[in-house]
Amino acid sequence: MTISKPIISEVTYSDNFTAELLSNIGENKNAQKLLLDYPTVYIIRDKDNNAQYTVYVGETTNIKRRTGQHLYDDVSKRTDWQQLATAQQGRMFVIGHDHFNKSLTLDIENQLMMYLLSVDSIKQLNNRRTNAQNEYYTADELQPIMSKIWRGLHHYDSKLFPVESLIRDSALFKASPFHKLTAEQIAAKQLIYQKIEHALAQSKTGQLIFVEGEAGSGKTVLLSNLFYELNAELLNQPVTAKIKPHSYLLINHDQQLTVYKQIAKKLGLERLDIDIVSKPTRFINRHAAAEKVDVILVDEAHLLWTQGKQSYRGKNQLADLLQLAKVVVVVFDRHQMLTTEEYWDKQELRNMEIEASTTGNLVQLKDQQRISAEQPTIDWIRKLVFDRKITPIPADKKGYQLKIAPDAQTVYQKISQHATEKENAAAGLSRILATFDWKYVNKTAPADDDYWRVKAGDWSLPWNLQLPQTKAQKRANRGLAWAEQPQTIHEAGSTYTIQGFDLNFAGVIIGPSVKYRAGHVIFDPEASENKKATRKRTMKNGEKKTVADELLQNELNVLLTRGVHGLFIYAVDPQLQAALLAAAGSQHLLS
Repeated sequence: MTISKPIISEVTYSDNFTAELLSNIGENKNAQKLLLDYPTVYIIRDKDNNAQYTVYVGETTNIKRRTGQHLYDDVSKRTDWQQLATAQQGRMFVIGHDHFNKSLTLDIENQLMMYLLSVDSIKQLNNRRTNAQNEYYTADELQPIMSKIWRGLHHYDSKLFPVESLIRDSALFKASPFHKLTAEQIAAKQLIYQKIEHALAQSKTGQLIFVEGEAGSGKTVLLSNLFYELNAELLNQPVTAKIKPHSYLLINHDQQLTVYKQIAKKLGLERLDIDIVSKPTRFINRHAAAEKVDVILVDEAHLLWTQGKQSYRGKNQLADLLQLAKVVVVVFDRHQMLTTEEYWDKQELRNMEIEASTTGNLVQLKDQQRISAEQPTIDWIRKLVFDRKITPIPADKKGYQLKIAPDAQTVYQKISQHATEKENAAAGLSRILATFDWKYVNKTAPADDDYWRVKAGDWSLPWNLQLPQTKAQKRANRGLAWAEQPQTIHEAGSTYTIQGFDLNFAGVIIGPSVKYRAGHVIFDPEASENKKATRKRTMKNGEKKTVADELLQNELNVLLTRGVHGLFIYAVDPQLQAALLAAAGSQHLLS
């Protein structure tokens, strides 16, 4: 079925709105019907002297009445409308389509919020809700219509509405609270809400809600949605108002921290005197147990420290956070613990899970949201990493490309081919990744080379975050995750720059720390340069213990689960490479 183009009209946001809209429509009867009689979606924006935008997104069944409410009624109630009412460069985009109904316009409004949140030039995005709808008659038309609307808006203002591929590749888009939740995520969210409400009503403290899920199970989207909706009351208050957030969001991952801070700032959740998003150590050092906050949300809780480090003088960050809040919600994946300071003793972790389960506070996410492959393909990756067995690579009817390369150069060439602007627009970014088996000293150049490099035979590529950038490139890349920066197609990413991010295709160079001996995959700490994983861990009883086998396994797991549509592998170890090639046969050989 052919889907028609939307009708878009740009007018000045002012008292003269109706006359200007009618003038734009002219004698076009179809436009008159779609913009004045049908449900519409609209965007109102103001632009400051630094070309930064404040934007409001809405939907209505009567655009004339609704705009009048914004102009005359809302200014007396809400600070965001007071600002827009005095805008010197206020513009309004009214959008209509012949298939619009209430559910579809709510979904389009939600999609526009999700897209616009990712736009660098937007400093503030105003709305009061997440609107993702369940199934309805025209639900299958949502994405095609949304893409047509976005392309139409791009012609009006390419800075405010950049090309769609840039939006969908951004880390802000992927962590947006406006994603439509799956049935499993909705059930988890409802349970977490009930548990929080009960704990607060009963004045309970130190309640732990433990959300488990493997890479790609939708943990971050669920947490982002919870964070936004738990703090909805902040949206009606100016940032100068002395009001405590209902929940705080904490994370130890630098790049994800930047993403969440941008989300909080753009959505008006950031308070002038409060770090609503921060690292756990900063939160712990700035809060007292005597004045407990309501809710703490911890993303990537497997990155919490379980021993003292730097400015953190405690012994376990999670234990300290439970002393500071009435409820702590953590999302956790034991298979993404990467360093000794994050390591949990298996029995201690199991005890925590049992306690959460006993109180009904254990939430498990099992649906795979990232890898677009059939279950046998996902199982093949898990068997390699966790069962340490290599079996024949299965055919995949979904089209997921799991291929073994004859050499590293072939992986790089293939990833470069998938990094074209056309393919990025269709499916997202592709990048080279590697196990941390080649030396890299941050902010220090090697004595015998221009960069620290990943090497395989005659082929090499600089490790991540090293290629020089011009001032203009630095400005353009500010706030972007490693994979989002254009020059990184010529670098190799590590677990520390790619964790929490997904790619279209991932090319993984498996270094010498992963070997194949006597029919099994083994991990060799002596061949790894990842000191954070291979150094000994001091346990509670004072024993120095090596946990590298588990942490190096987790490192490989993180790398092999980044690709949404494909994974290309080359192994440096000859026996491992031979086993992989045998498993690939002719059908899964990368050429």
